[in-house]
This record gives sequence, structure tokens and C-alpha cells, in this order.
Amino acid sequence: MTQSMRFFLSIVLATLASASFLNTASAATAEDLDVDSRQALQTLYKSTPFAESISKNAKAILVFPKIIKAGLVFGGSYGEGVLLKDKKIENYYNSVTGSWGLQAGAQSYGYAVFLMTDKAVDYIRQTKGWEVGVGPTVVVVDEGVAKNMSSTTVKDDAYAFIFDQQGLMAGISIEGTKISLIKR
Repeated sequence: MTQSMRFFLSIVLATLASASFLNTASAATAEDLDVDSRQALQTLYKSTPFAESISKNAKAILVFPKIIKAGLVFGGSYGEGVLLKDKKIENYYNSVTGSWGLQAGAQSYGYAVFLMTDKAVDYIRQTKGWEVGVGPTVVVVDEGVAKNMSSTTVKDDAYAFIFDQQGLMAGISIEGTKISLIKR
């Protein structure tokens, strides 16, 4: 067996093994998801103080504490989260993404979307599923962008922060992610 065949086979096996992690992305109970989401927000606030700063003006916050992503040419990600309004859990949502292209590996991460306008909150509530990139304007904030922002420069409908990345897969995007209401 050639070295390239062994490499390809190891990627295939790693991807198949990591696909089993997709089931672990959902919390066992609503209470677990509540606790995980609040802890994830605290993790985000410690690593990115600007996120905590804009949380004070946010109308609501969607928090997905653990998204699992795996792929080998075709890939997907899944996780469950909560909508916090006035620091209370309003509803439960899932985050699903499908993709294809040059990709191999698996990773986990969390993300939070700070909904800054009533229009954005209403859109989440009224749609059967929100596809990020359609509807309210979402700005993905990375460390470099966060350093150049202040609460007075925040003008868009929503700001997304990706945090706590672990694993072996290049790049993260929430573009094309579908967020849907679930029963918990």
C-alpha cells in the first residue's frame, strides 16, 4: 500500500469515527443544554470581552455551546442551543450545516449570535428555519475585528462569535447554516 493510500485511508477512518461524534452534539436534557449554554457564554466573554460588552445591548442571544463538524468531501455539522432573552431561556434551537468540497477531518466549536434589533429577534421567532446569510444581516466577528469595534460602532442586526475550536479541520463558517426551533 502506497503512502498516499495509507494517508487517504487514515483520513477516511478518522472521518467515519468522528461522524459518530455528531450524536454527542446534542445535550442529554434541556437542563444540560441550559447549563452548557450559560457556561459557553462565560467562556466567550473571558476570551473576547467585546462580546460581553455588546451583550448588554443585545435584544436576545442565540448560544450554541457545542457544534460538531465532520467531513470527507461531503460534510456536515450539528449542535443544539438556546435563545436567551433577558437572561432567560426562551426557546431551543438546532444548528445544521451541510457542505461539500475539498475537506477532511473533524472539529468542535461553539458560537453565539447576538441579536441587536427587534427585527432580528422577530425574524428568528417567526420563521420555521433561519438560514444564516438570508434575513437579518449577520457579521462574523473574529479577534481582529473585535479589537476595532466599540458599542457605538455596532450597527448591524446580528453579530456572531465563534469560540472554543478543537479538532483537525480547516476553516469555520456559519454561512449557509440553518437554525431551526426544536422541542426540548
